[in-house]
Amino acid sequence: MTLPTTTSPRTSADISEPEQLAADIAAERRHLVSSREALGRMRERVQYLFNTGDTVAGDAYSAETLGRTLSRRIAELSDDPRTPLFFGRLTFGESSAAEEHSGHLYHIGRRHVTDDAGEPMVLDWRAPVSRRFYQASARDPQGVAVRRRFGFQAGQLTGFEDEHLDRGEELGTASKILTAEIERPRVGPMRDIVATIQPDQDELVRADLDETICVQGAPGTGKTAVGLHRAAYLLYQHRERLRRSGVLVIGPNRAFLHYISAVLPALGEVEVEQSSVDDLLARVAVRGDDSTEVATLKQDARLAAVVAKALARLIRRPSDGLLVSDGAWRWRISEEALRRIVDDVRREHPPHAIGRDRVRARTVALLQRQAEARRGESPSEAWLRRMGRHEQVRAFLDHAWPEVSAVQLVFSLLSDASVLAEAAEGLLTPEEQATLRWNRPPRTAKTATWSAADAVLIDEAAGAIDRLPSFGHVVVDEAQDLSPMQCRAIARRCEHGSLTLLGDLAQGTAPWAARDWEATLAHLGKPDARVVPLTTGFRVPEVVLALANRLLPALGVAVPEAVSLRRDGWLEIRPVSDLDSATVAEVLAALEQEGSVAVIAADAAADRLALALRGAGVDVASPEADSRVTVLPASLAKGLEYDHVVVVEPAQIVESEPRGLHRLYVVLTRAVSRLAVLHARPLPPALT
Repeated sequence: MTLPTTTSPRTSADISEPEQLAADIAAERRHLVSSREALGRMRERVQYLFNTGDTVAGDAYSAETLGRTLSRRIAELSDDPRTPLFFGRLTFGESSAAEEHSGHLYHIGRRHVTDDAGEPMVLDWRAPVSRRFYQASARDPQGVAVRRRFGFQAGQLTGFEDEHLDRGEELGTASKILTAEIERPRVGPMRDIVATIQPDQDELVRADLDETICVQGAPGTGKTAVGLHRAAYLLYQHRERLRRSGVLVIGPNRAFLHYISAVLPALGEVEVEQSSVDDLLARVAVRGDDSTEVATLKQDARLAAVVAKALARLIRRPSDGLLVSDGAWRWRISEEALRRIVDDVRREHPPHAIGRDRVRARTVALLQRQAEARRGESPSEAWLRRMGRHEQVRAFLDHAWPEVSAVQLVFSLLSDASVLAEAAEGLLTPEEQATLRWNRPPRTAKTATWSAADAVLIDEAAGAIDRLPSFGHVVVDEAQDLSPMQCRAIARRCEHGSLTLLGDLAQGTAPWAARDWEATLAHLGKPDARVVPLTTGFRVPEVVLALANRLLPALGVAVPEAVSLRRDGWLEIRPVSDLDSATVAEVLAALEQEGSVAVIAADAAADRLALALRGAGVDVASPEADSRVTVLPASLAKGLEYDHVVVVEPAQIVESEPRGLHRLYVVLTRAVSRLAVLHARPLPPALT
């Protein structure tokens, strides 16, 4: 869409003369150039400090710490000339609502930029005053007289729109610049949405750090962007606290993580950890697969209790006293005293490894008290360490509270029927135990062919054995597909932090996909979290959503239909006799227009279609690479967006998995401009 030079809700009599408009645009362009130059000088100053830091640091450790801090700051101050430094401007009027900002003018952008005297040239979109850019309205101007939006193309300022909120004039979704930014063709990774955040999205982005939020977002409502921008906002507001504890973004797969990878760096946040669920739990090499029945059982929350019982059965009450010699004296601890230690620690319910350390420490403390009573003085630290490592103390620990690894514990459950039967008594039926056990157990844990579901069990065991680091905030996307055991794994990583949970129940494709959010939030340890629906679509056109919404009654979840603000979409449903040739023709036609193109088909058909396209001279990329054309297996489509989507044979997509209709709903809603549906077989009845 061509951006306007200027648009305003004012009458023609109020519009500035062309000369004034040209002067205003020229002034804004000069400010953009000056801001870029100022940002460059900011980066140069930090670069100078980085280059000379070793001369001012007092020691090697201080130099290394300073170097890491400055290196991070240099990355935060990087500039992309294709991305505008500011996208809006606030002019405050003379009113009580303007408070200290009365009469001031601020440019709002992706990061804070100051001149050489430290005066702001661009305010960070996360600054408190910047909130009014998103929340001020004609009904509630909040002291803002004029809100200006800028139009850009390839980093060059092309025009602006003014909204005179103090006069009750507001464009809202009629803004041509706002519409152009939302509908801009997309090639490559996802972009930030700081220029287009809507008031309901802004409320979620700026929610308090201590609050866990679950966003039930229909396709195209911006839920992923909301989660990422909330992470950026929290890092801005709680920089030191979250720098110590960290922020983690969890996505469904690596293709999705690649797709969102550029958003946070574009906002100046370069130290956020990103991981897929499987990679997060990768304590063993995953080389095997489970049947749907077995995987579903392993993901059941009851398995957490089975793992806990298997661990608890390793703890035994002492059957004898302890006699320890330090070379000069022999110290004795009675069986009753040792039993009291073990029972006391067991009642405290610590992780297994911490419990072993407590038993050791309390045993050594009894020896210490005996030594103090006999010698009249406290033994040395070296003596205490030696007693803790004494072979008799170790033998007692190995009997009463033995060491165990997570891998070995799960191996024993899956390979030894008697171990599983004891741990699963009252939890799993004999038939379920038989389903869970390996038919042909490997000789050792090292030779086992572990599955992704096994990795979840191992992580559960690891969390029961020792405490895992807890992040300050965790963002989880496509959360509707989390199993109860995966939820527990994430909960262990935000035990002392908060969550932003993003998902759509209608897009649940896993066998254990959630049908409501209450159970998922309970497994995550956040049962009281707020669930907020987003139903207004900004990315997926109305005609595409209308087609996908036909499937909702058949999906078995209670979610409202999405409503799109976009009327510019294009949809074609076409029966064809030759799917391969029709796909090639559709892609070649799509390449004549702007934007990215994706061919989405059942997993079994993806390679064949990619081969046909390459045979026609089309450059086809994998889902994790940046290219105009991607051939995507339906199982990897979740969370991704493309301007033109070609869906091939919906019937095959539906029949490829138990929740095939949910998968088709996902696939149909990947298009943000144009959707072509090609089919040689009849369409699924739910779609027609």
